[in-house]
Amino acid sequence: MDATIRSKAEAWLNSNIDQTTKTDIEKMLAGDGKELTEAFYKDLEFGTGGLRGIMGTGTNRVNKYTIGMATQGLANYLIKTYPNEQIKIVIAHDSRNKSKELTDVTASVFSANGIEVYKFPELRPTPQLSFAVRELGCHSGIMLTASHNPKEYNGYKAYWNDGAQMVAPHDTNTIDEVSKITSINEVKFEKNESLIHTLGEDMDEKFLNKVVGLQLSKDVVARQKDLKIVYSPLHGTGITLTPEALKRFGFENVIVVEEQAKPDGNFPTVVYPNPEEQEAMKLSLLKAVEVDADLIMAQDPDADRVGIGVKNLKGEFVLLNGNQTGSLLIYYLLERWKAAGKLDGKQYIVKTIVTTELIKAIADAYDVRCYDTLTGFKHIAAVIKEQEGKTKFIGGGEESYGYLIDDFVRDKDAIGAAAMIAEMAAYAKDQGKSVYELMIDMYVKFGYYKEKLISVTKQGKAGAEEIVAMMKQMRQDTPSEFAGEKVATLIDYQSLERKELSSGKVERIDYPKSNVLQFLTEAGSKISARPSGTEPKIKFYISVQGKLDNAGDFEAVSQKLDQRIEALANAFS
Repeated sequence: MDATIRSKAEAWLNSNIDQTTKTDIEKMLAGDGKELTEAFYKDLEFGTGGLRGIMGTGTNRVNKYTIGMATQGLANYLIKTYPNEQIKIVIAHDSRNKSKELTDVTASVFSANGIEVYKFPELRPTPQLSFAVRELGCHSGIMLTASHNPKEYNGYKAYWNDGAQMVAPHDTNTIDEVSKITSINEVKFEKNESLIHTLGEDMDEKFLNKVVGLQLSKDVVARQKDLKIVYSPLHGTGITLTPEALKRFGFENVIVVEEQAKPDGNFPTVVYPNPEEQEAMKLSLLKAVEVDADLIMAQDPDADRVGIGVKNLKGEFVLLNGNQTGSLLIYYLLERWKAAGKLDGKQYIVKTIVTTELIKAIADAYDVRCYDTLTGFKHIAAVIKEQEGKTKFIGGGEESYGYLIDDFVRDKDAIGAAAMIAEMAAYAKDQGKSVYELMIDMYVKFGYYKEKLISVTKQGKAGAEEIVAMMKQMRQDTPSEFAGEKVATLIDYQSLERKELSSGKVERIDYPKSNVLQFLTEAGSKISARPSGTEPKIKFYISVQGKLDNAGDFEAVSQKLDQRIEALANAFS
């Protein structure tokens, strides 16, 4: 057994922890070392989505002590950053097991450090937490959630005073402060009740009023108010606000998937509570067939991601991926802004570097600037903050089913996005089209882009080391081609270099450093490799493109693009 790991476990055993946790550690110390290694081989770190991990005992697990230490570190950093202010923070949680208890621990530690706490009385979505940070004038915010991860996980998203998840230097500075806490005994757990306030229904009203203010086609919705929408919160927080938001938009025919309506951290009807997964959408698809729906929408447990399903040309329900939905949203937003005469060159949209280039093609056609950012919505929020007061953010998103319309939220917002997706579907139906047909029209106008995500899970310490080795190998031995497509350009976001392979020309790129590689082929394909910042995975994003001259050629062109994607996927693997 590694001596360092044993030492970390024994340090916990001898600290001020409860008897249940002590018993857990004693059992691990007496075992074969495998469980102890996974629980203590590292400390949980802030990634692109904050602190996230499997619940249990240990430094590499989510529990009241790791949450307490993270909170103490953040409290120390806030006190250093704002030495002469009464610091305020707002906390929310989702439907996950232990989320409410971890919320209470978080509130206790902050209040014990003299920080004023505003706490939602019941579960609420991540976008509402982001909104509340700015609405209440808080210095920071915390969302207890593990987003779309399996039921064994929980986590802790940390937000700064702009309502966005922390970026440099605040993320690294907070990590530094957390790392200085070498013992659980250094955490102040004794809460100060006088500093903890419970929020009321007025915060719901303020948020919903902002969502309703997004509406662009009120007359269209009035004509299509009976649009048949099947909705599922996947046992999460979306049920608290999404049906009401759709109602206030004017939709009167929202059918909730009852088996998934009740918040439940065990997620009894799904393996992964993730709208990206076909399995998670099964009950929604069945309900849609039963009622002959126009649109399916489902959200992850903290309601910051939304997946949709629509009828294809054969009348069969199919699920759209995040690139398709994101592109449709941007197309709809820009078309309605143009129709209203509101595009004057002072607007912009934002996407991430692994998201489809179709979004940029659409923005270019409307003479609207498109910013590219690193993966993680905090980087999109950083652009919004930098542009505040200069130009207007219309919308943006990322391929992983996260979208944002307007800027009153500074993170993914599946509440506002769901309302706008429903309006987009009503707009299509008002023109005698389905959402699928609207998508084909988009491809004819701006080019047919098609994407595939390959996600490889590598569990534990050995898996993490394997992912590091994979990225190292790709950097050292850059492929010259994939499936007959010659690689023209290599972009390394870690060395911040763009290299043209034919000439050897190297240019610097202006991004924060990130462990991402992109290969651009002469045929216009884009292949990206990126280890996940929140899960034990490495992800490969493959994007191809072609020309669609008319809607009648859709199936033939689609087949050709599928063949290219599969060939690239096989070559890359």
